[in-house]
Amino acid sequence: MQTAKQLSVSLVNKPGRLADMLTALAKEKVNFQALAVMDSGNRGTVRFVPEDLHTAAGVLDKINVRYETTDVLLAEIPNQPGGFRKICERLAGEHLNIDYAYCSFNSGKKSKGGVLAVIKVNDLVKAQRLLSENGFAGRRRPPMRRPQKVVAR
Repeated sequence: MQTAKQLSVSLVNKPGRLADMLTALAKEKVNFQALAVMDSGNRGTVRFVPEDLHTAAGVLDKINVRYETTDVLLAEIPNQPGGFRKICERLAGEHLNIDYAYCSFNSGKKSKGGVLAVIKVNDLVKAQRLLSENGFAGRRRPPMRRPQKVVAR
C-alpha cells in the first residue's frame, strides 16, 4: 500500500481541450499510473496520478492550466470479481469514507497483472495502516477450513 500525489484539472467541456492537455504532457514524456475523466456539465474534471509529479505540474503551469494536488492511496487489487469490494468493506468497517475512486487496469512494470485502484479517503494515514495490516492490500485470504476428524480404524 502506498500513497501518491494526484493532479486534478478542471477543463472547459469542449472538443479538443483534453487532447491539447494530453498532447502537452506527452511531449514532455509524462506517463500516468492512472487517469479518470468525468463530466460536470460545462466543465470536465480530469484526475490523474503521474509517474513524475514535478514534470507534470511544470507542463500544466507552462500551458496555463490550473490544478490541485491531492494525496491518494494506490492499492493493488486482484483483477477478479469482488477484489475492490473487499477494500470498500474493510474501510467501511473502520468508518472511513471513500470520497472517490478509480482504477487503472495496467498498473505498471512492478505489477503482477492486478488492478491499481486510486482511492481518496477521509483519513489517508488510517486507511493506509488498515489496508497494509496483515498483507491485506490486494491479497486473497485463504478460506477457513475446519479441522478434519481423524477416524482410527
